[in-house]
Amino acid sequence: MIAGAWLCLLAPLAGALLITLAGTHISRSTAAWVSTGSVFVGFAGALVAFIQIAGENPDDRSHLSTAYTWLGIGQFEVPMQILVDPVSLVMMLIITGVGGLIVWYSVGYMKGEDEERRYFAYMAFFVFSMLMLVMGGNLLLLLVGWGLVGLASYLLIGFYHDRPEATAAAKKAFIMNAIGDAAMALAFFLLISQTGTLSYSENFEFASTGALPTSTMNLVALGLLGGAIAKSAQLPLHTWLPDAMEGPTPVSALIHAATMVTAGVYLIVRTHEIFEAAPNVQHLAAIIGGVTIIVAGVIALVQWDIKRVIAYSTMSQIGYMFLAAGIGSYGYAMFHLFTHAFFKALLFLAAGVIIHHLAGEQDVRRMGGLKSVMPYTHAVFLIGALALAGIPPLSGFWSKDGIISAALADGGALGYTLVALGLVGALLTGAYTFRLYYLVFHGEPSELVLEHAGEHGSDHAHGAESAVGHDEHAHSEGPLTMLIPVGILAVLSTIAGFLAIPGVWEPFLHWIDGVAEPLVVATVSQDYATSAIAVVLAGTGIWLAQSAYRASEDLVAEGRIRTILEHKLYFDELYDALFSRPSELVANLLREKVEEPVIQGSLGEIGAGVREAGGGTARLQTGLLRSYALVIAVSVVILVVVFVAVR
Repeated sequence: MIAGAWLCLLAPLAGALLITLAGTHISRSTAAWVSTGSVFVGFAGALVAFIQIAGENPDDRSHLSTAYTWLGIGQFEVPMQILVDPVSLVMMLIITGVGGLIVWYSVGYMKGEDEERRYFAYMAFFVFSMLMLVMGGNLLLLLVGWGLVGLASYLLIGFYHDRPEATAAAKKAFIMNAIGDAAMALAFFLLISQTGTLSYSENFEFASTGALPTSTMNLVALGLLGGAIAKSAQLPLHTWLPDAMEGPTPVSALIHAATMVTAGVYLIVRTHEIFEAAPNVQHLAAIIGGVTIIVAGVIALVQWDIKRVIAYSTMSQIGYMFLAAGIGSYGYAMFHLFTHAFFKALLFLAAGVIIHHLAGEQDVRRMGGLKSVMPYTHAVFLIGALALAGIPPLSGFWSKDGIISAALADGGALGYTLVALGLVGALLTGAYTFRLYYLVFHGEPSELVLEHAGEHGSDHAHGAESAVGHDEHAHSEGPLTMLIPVGILAVLSTIAGFLAIPGVWEPFLHWIDGVAEPLVVATVSQDYATSAIAVVLAGTGIWLAQSAYRASEDLVAEGRIRTILEHKLYFDELYDALFSRPSELVANLLREKVEEPVIQGSLGEIGAGVREAGGGTARLQTGLLRSYALVIAVSVVILVVVFVAVR
């Protein structure tokens, strides 16, 4: 089992290194398949570890493997170790399984790119970084993975570095995540000062036994929450996520569906003992998640970019996970993370098929009528949309409605408020998801759609070969390397929710109980009631989207409210006024008042002084022996005088 886990961690790293070191000695196609193969090898290792650990007693499913002592300063030591338990295994399977499908999809999507090798090296490196984050056996290794994921996402979002929008989005994501990284680092420094260790087990024992002051636990939990909010794009550190759509579509699927944005949820579940020792901070996480559900949902109602709509839906669904983790429903938080990885990756990749088919177009106003032109893509997108909306029996229904029922079971003012936010979120999800669906697939085909349908149809009919190769165009909608992964994700989005049913297999919700025991469990009646209401509200949202489409209207009419939503509640403008412009002003003042006159000016003066000193020294070198003898004599006299004076 441990060998499989180490294979899972190291295989993507080996793939990234091989592509990087080989450089142009391997073809672009070879680099693509090396990256894909390395991630799937990692999946095989995770699968082996899962099969072995599933056969063990539920109380004995946590294994720590240490390779060597990585850091040692006095009594403080940090070993290089991995932790394999039910929580990390869920993440390992998602990262390598869904990640492998996304990298495989990239083989067709990125075919012909000039920097294809660099792209696939980045993808393998990103997968390794995520695995380091979730498999690291102590808090420091978690932080290392956390930082590496931020670096890898910066490289992938800014992959098209010749485009100013892409580089700006990459820097924005990096800065936002750095804020969270700093908060986490401060929390870890505080733990070291209080406990002298970054071991999971020891710090969790300190937290659960009340050995640390409440104020300390609150500060540590706040630091962890700051890191989680930044990485998972929750309010108020969410503004980087929509801009990150500037990266290639598979990058959007990998970062915003299955891996990076779920890291914050994993962090809360992994360190739940610390959050339980600071209940106010844990409840704050639930409140932030609930508010993010609504904010992201209403902004998604007015977006025209197909990828941005899906990106805001990611923010909203991560909000549900935060809500669950914040009330102690860890099983449902991880279960929604699990199902969300499938249907959100499906939606992003299906959108990528459309974008690929329409030569890069992302504005839904230029689409329409794709149902008849791209029937396969329409079918899989509809599955993803229904799963996202929480329509039974698709996967999103089982996980999202369970979160709302857990909030109802929590009760009190907080629980009922969270229930209301979750139910309104269900209505919004149905509305914005099917607004997108109808705009893209229904109606008469637009001129752009007809133009590209004719091009693809002509190529297909005459057997023309394109840049992606004849064998890959067996289907006119796109390369098979793109269509097959999308089909697999559609199947998983359909059946993944059944893991919640007792008797099918060990219920998913009980799978992680040994690691994170839930604080709240809904009754059967509460579960049925909230599920019925949520499905009705989601259906109402779908009906509203359909009615607006048939009336040739949008869900939000023109006016002040729509303007506010189109400006994303002015978060970007606010941060620009509070932080960006003052920083630029200070930087310009320092350049004008300090750098130019003091630093740059002094460099010129120092250079002139050195030249004068050199000239003076040169003049002393006369070449006359009597001059040198005189200087030596005078120097000896001075030394004698000084020596006598000191005596």
